[in-house]
Amino acid sequence: MKMIKSRHNLSYCLFTAVLIAGCSGTRNLPEGDLLYTGGSVDVVSESTPKKERKALEAALEPLLRPKPNASFLGMRPKLFFYNLAGEPTKDKGFRYWLRNKVGEPPVLYSEVDLEYNKKVLQNYAENNGYFNTTSVADSTRSGKKATAEYTLDPKRLYTIRDVKFPADSTLLGTAVNKVRRGSVLKKEAGYSLDNIKLERGRIDTRLKEKGFYYFNEDYLLVQVDSTVADHKVDLIVKIKNETPDLAKNQYKINKIVVYPNFKLSKDSAAVVDEEKLEYNDFTIIDKEDLFKPRIFDRTLYFKKDDLYNRTNHNLSLNRLVNLGTFKFVKNQFKVSDTVGNYLDAYYYLTPLPKKSIRAELLAKTNSANYTGTELNLNWSNRNLWKGAEQLTISAFGGVEVQVSGQNNGFNVYRFGTEANLIWPRIISPFKFESSSGFVPKTKATLGYEFQNRTKLYSLQTLKGSFGYLWKENERKEHLFNLTEITYASPRNVTPLYQAQIDSTASLGRVIEKQLIFGPTYSYTYTNTMEKRKKNTFYYKGSIDLSGNITGLLSGANIKKGDTIKVFDVPFSQFIKIENEFRHYLKLGPDSQLASRVIVGAGFAYGNSDEMPFIKQFFNGGTNSIRAFRARSLGPGTYDGSTNNNTFLPDQSGDIKFEFSTEYRAKIYGLVKGAVFLDAGNIWLLKEDPEKPGAKFSKDFMNELAVGVGAGLRFDFSFLVLRTDLAFPIRKPYLADGERWVLDKISLGNSGWRSDNLVFNLAIGYPF
Repeated sequence: MKMIKSRHNLSYCLFTAVLIAGCSGTRNLPEGDLLYTGGSVDVVSESTPKKERKALEAALEPLLRPKPNASFLGMRPKLFFYNLAGEPTKDKGFRYWLRNKVGEPPVLYSEVDLEYNKKVLQNYAENNGYFNTTSVADSTRSGKKATAEYTLDPKRLYTIRDVKFPADSTLLGTAVNKVRRGSVLKKEAGYSLDNIKLERGRIDTRLKEKGFYYFNEDYLLVQVDSTVADHKVDLIVKIKNETPDLAKNQYKINKIVVYPNFKLSKDSAAVVDEEKLEYNDFTIIDKEDLFKPRIFDRTLYFKKDDLYNRTNHNLSLNRLVNLGTFKFVKNQFKVSDTVGNYLDAYYYLTPLPKKSIRAELLAKTNSANYTGTELNLNWSNRNLWKGAEQLTISAFGGVEVQVSGQNNGFNVYRFGTEANLIWPRIISPFKFESSSGFVPKTKATLGYEFQNRTKLYSLQTLKGSFGYLWKENERKEHLFNLTEITYASPRNVTPLYQAQIDSTASLGRVIEKQLIFGPTYSYTYTNTMEKRKKNTFYYKGSIDLSGNITGLLSGANIKKGDTIKVFDVPFSQFIKIENEFRHYLKLGPDSQLASRVIVGAGFAYGNSDEMPFIKQFFNGGTNSIRAFRARSLGPGTYDGSTNNNTFLPDQSGDIKFEFSTEYRAKIYGLVKGAVFLDAGNIWLLKEDPEKPGAKFSKDFMNELAVGVGAGLRFDFSFLVLRTDLAFPIRKPYLADGERWVLDKISLGNSGWRSDNLVFNLAIGYPF
């Protein structure tokens, strides 16, 4: 037995050695060449502090070329697949795909130019204030591999003593001198060529705001005087002598001409101004009368005699694109033929097809073991009444089948329709002004859905809303619905489900007739689009008010028996507030720590003694606490599995707290991985005899559920396919003192896996 075991160990070691050798990619190299495995930079200087040397090394190493083959745990999988595929005989098929799409050819040492890299490193150091840098390049060979080593002596850093701006009295010189405040060139800071380039760009941007349309940063010169003091420089900002007269003048707006139906095949310079329509300060050339002129009065920021500025230029273009009606938006400014320094502004707009239809087939799955498909049909009209109004009518139908668990056969069939109409303006008796690049919008929605849960009941829901959407900028967004109405009515309740209601009265709430109406508001802030920031944030706060004014005016009070009905249905009266905060910490180019906190509460009063079921909070599922199945957690310490009803858990609450954090990192290619921790729970505001332990109390922190897990994310750029495998490590429904179940984890036990492991398949990140 020992001999057999030794042979197995030897075979395993040989297999591992062969695999590592194959993945290292040193076979199949050209005769006499070596595999280049990377380079390193060592900064040595007696006059440069250690912190500066380390920062310089970190900045220099990414500049080395070529990049070595990608490696993972010391192996080079792409190179391995390249060699494994061999030379394909044709430009298609599996071998061609494996070699050219999955694989990667070896990076050879013969491709490395030591002298070129040395000059690149030396130039970078000198461009960042380390003048008179010296450098040395060398290489090391080990078997069939080679590395490159570069050593730099950067000498002492030069710093800025003074920054001088033009002092002449010309229009342009005075304008440049006035924008010196906010300069990126700071006294005592290290010399940096990049900062000089940034400063030229900053000055150009500021001048564009003051009417200097034809000015360009190339007309600026920054001279460097290194003779002023020991390791000090003076920077002198000058306007080049060859700067043309056009660039020295400020310009105002004269004519504003809009072509709303411009064909890309036309030459914009050759367009003949026919069928003119003068509207306020605009000239509209719309021969086919496709759009009402007032659209452009609301969308374009420029007016006649306005001083040109780049902000209004960009905001106008952004708003035209944001209308959602035009496929291409082109803008041109020309010197006007009138007296004075004026520009004529031309806008060439190519409309999208007015009408379109789109079909979508979706696959769906969730943590409640339901999977299915949904078909969506969408018809759109992008210019309904010639005012860029957008009408979208959609119809959908789908089925969800429970493929595992105890409740096979309780499938869900749903179909419905929805219509959305968006006006590119605020429809209100009050004037609304927006100075952002996003068009404020008014939106009306009307929808109907019929849902049939086989063997249980059917539910039909009618929804409608009317409100406003507007953005202050790309970070801040508001959504205010003047009213949002939901009417839900049950149909075809089966004896099976009625029997469950008789034994568990709370299940009746699911099929109660509900009438919810009132205003809603949400505010969203995010700066996650700023990829260079180490810390980015997302916040969304919302408030939902139902029946408050009606309840106040009618004096509704369910506690006194004064329940008011509308269309024979008691309307819901409540306040619901929810806050979601996310934080993203960038740890590296391909890794980050993402965290989320959700806090929400709902309070029913007046005409209602409890929140309507569809407005309550739920926990568990693919985007919540992933170690627990959807709607299977809480409220409080209540254990829903003890309920005789097993097919439809009614585990909802009035208060919600949820926390999630996950470490995300790139594993290889399009495959990314994550490890995560989720915690939270829901609670009721009032005692419920059917749900002991569900009421919120000061001990709520002791009633949190905790789950951990890991997952893979397949990032195909057009979508992210997510798989998560999670299990609970704290179960709030267990007895106090026994809720942590870390000591009970048994991955090798099939019974434990069946009871605890939860697999989630979803599209997109959880947050």
